[in-house]
Amino acid sequence: MPPVKMYTTAVCPYCVRAKQFLKSRGVEHIEEVRVDLSPEQRDHMMNLTGRRTVPQIFIGEHHVGGCDDLIALDSNGGLMPLLEAN
Repeated sequence: MPPVKMYTTAVCPYCVRAKQFLKSRGVEHIEEVRVDLSPEQRDHMMNLTGRRTVPQIFIGEHHVGGCDDLIALDSNGGLMPLLEAN
């Protein structure tokens, strides 16, 4: 399973929902980057994604997007192939 990285903040219901959703799909470890604690990490996230909102989710090198994007990807059958890639 490729690494899963999520840019988050402390008080973010969408971040919590995305983490729970990923865990329900078998993800055991999520690297969290707290952008509320580190302004330079928010800048880095914005440079990578072009987005300011959290969560921003990466599976390996693939930028999934936010929580709604994650759920849509799963609905379209695209999430599990990403998670199962070596």
